[in-house]
Amino acid sequence: MTETVLETEGLTKYYGSTLAVDHLVLKIPQGCICGFVGRNGAGKTTAIKLMLGLLRPTAGSSRLLGCDSAALTPAIRQRIGYVTEGHRLFRWMSIAELEKFQRSFFPKQWDHKFFADMIEYFNLPKKRKIKHLSIGERAQVSLALALAPNPELLIMDDPTLGLDAAIRRQFLEGMIELIMRQGRTVLFSSHILGDVERVSDRIVVIDKGVLRANCSLEEFRTAVKKVTLSFPDSPPADVDIEGLLHCRRSEKELELILIGPADEHIAEWAQRNGAEKYHIVKMNLEDQFIEYTAPPNHRRLFQWEEK
Repeated sequence: MTETVLETEGLTKYYGSTLAVDHLVLKIPQGCICGFVGRNGAGKTTAIKLMLGLLRPTAGSSRLLGCDSAALTPAIRQRIGYVTEGHRLFRWMSIAELEKFQRSFFPKQWDHKFFADMIEYFNLPKKRKIKHLSIGERAQVSLALALAPNPELLIMDDPTLGLDAAIRRQFLEGMIELIMRQGRTVLFSSHILGDVERVSDRIVVIDKGVLRANCSLEEFRTAVKKVTLSFPDSPPADVDIEGLLHCRRSEKELELILIGPADEHIAEWAQRNGAEKYHIVKMNLEDQFIEYTAPPNHRRLFQWEEK
């Protein structure tokens, strides 16, 4: 049986009267790379801080590696790596000084060779001050610092934000290096769905603080479908197909966003309702995410989108 390394139960956070995280119930199994995604303001950063015990929940609880997040022991914290949004590091230190400082918190588990190999891989001089590094270079140092203690659980909050494509790829390859060590688990939030698609085997979708999906990436990719149908005359007024999420219509066409129906059920519905032809549109993860989290009354904003 696969061990659960991260678990929340009814996790809720209000800021005054504003609800940021709404009764989040979540389980993350050991040994996966889990992409934690949501639109801006969806509650991802708040949820991560609650899980790490950096914020006190309004209600509910969370557990990391079997320990209540509100009372994480030093021994448990040593088994967790955390990369913050923005890669906040002591700017007056050099990379070597920062390693020495960080290593003092992990005296028995710090992997100096691994840290040195990561810094060499990223081609960073260890004598260089943090204040003289670019955003991308600070991200690389942050990753090396987080991985060097060999964490069982690595939590990263939008770690590739602001990085160019080449640096993002290096960063993600470094993250995959961690997972190749047996039993490690990564939870990372990201606005870049291509990154999630590239490295994740699991996806968690949060929308306005509410959990919308928690499944394997393959399940999500298979479930969310866009179908276009053409009719000889006006499309049917009532669209009663299984799993309908959104329906957009024009004079003789329907565009449907569906969750879950098998392709044969789509074909049967199209034939039964008099469609001349239909097409299941191939979407990337970003397109699927946008459609999945679009509000029910979503309308295109500009005239040229209707064409």
